[in-house]
Amino acid sequence: MLATAALALAVTGTLSSGTVQAAVAPGTTGAADGGPGTDPGVLLRGLAACAAKAIVVGRNVAAYPSVLSRTLAAGQDLIALTTPQASSFRRPLTRTLDRYLDGVPGQVSVSVRDLSTGLSYSYNGGLRTAAASIVKVDVVMALLLKAQREGRDLTAWERRTTDRAIRVSDNAATTALWSAIGGGPGLSAANTRFGLRETAPDPGGAWGATTTSAADQVRLLTSLASPRSPLSAKNRRYLLGLMAGVAPEQAWGVSASGRGGADVALKNGWLPRERHGGRWTVNSIGRVRDRGHTYLIAVISHRHDTMGAGVHAVERVSRLVTDALATR
Repeated sequence: MLATAALALAVTGTLSSGTVQAAVAPGTTGAADGGPGTDPGVLLRGLAACAAKAIVVGRNVAAYPSVLSRTLAAGQDLIALTTPQASSFRRPLTRTLDRYLDGVPGQVSVSVRDLSTGLSYSYNGGLRTAAASIVKVDVVMALLLKAQREGRDLTAWERRTTDRAIRVSDNAATTALWSAIGGGPGLSAANTRFGLRETAPDPGGAWGATTTSAADQVRLLTSLASPRSPLSAKNRRYLLGLMAGVAPEQAWGVSASGRGGADVALKNGWLPRERHGGRWTVNSIGRVRDRGHTYLIAVISHRHDTMGAGVHAVERVSRLVTDALATR
């Protein structure tokens, strides 16, 4: 463990047992950033000397700058090698979700990242659903990226149209924005910049039939919340502001993961699908700030008998997951 910490990345600031944790880029070997070699004495001195150079990427987890930048540039997720106590919530949480969802018709997947602790969790990660109206966040991000590339702000028409697409989930407005970004190819090009891997526009051009995963939606939210995003801070604030002001009747979903007074920016999607016999796809994504934590959370689901049943499942799963993370 000590050699891994020294060669790969990290030191928490002390060298007592259990305090050294690594965030390792898969496949990384050798000393990084001119770090220490493998001699134990040199390791200890080098770890202490390099602590000041590390960038904090989560609670008690730090990374050498060059390893962190290489990992992010390669589109790799950081793997946190933490103490058993820090990861012990995962198995009990999975069992809790299994028990709850065993009695719920349909399928549900959730992915969450706690920016305050660096912890993350995913459940049923293989599920792909139609994005429905959550794709509107992706479309607006693609438009903002296009405007940046052209060296301009959004036009007055673009601002009115993006406002309607996000705040009241206006479909006609979204169709107009879909054309403005170049349809499916334009969305795919933007998503490459945003680091998405599992999102595919519908070949027939129906934006709501774009397929996605919960993990990809958290990657999209990360591009919306992170200063490393290809989007400017101004554009990120603009879109998060729209998501924080959705129509009250559309403020359900991942908002259930927060208590009263939580700061929530979200977008929901809901769609009865003919291919599923009219059963409902219900999705919710967003950023939730609550009880000292900042969660990026995505819940996707399909094959619910009613929209209400889907909403209930999405909200219950959101609450179970963030309640578990809040105790870490």
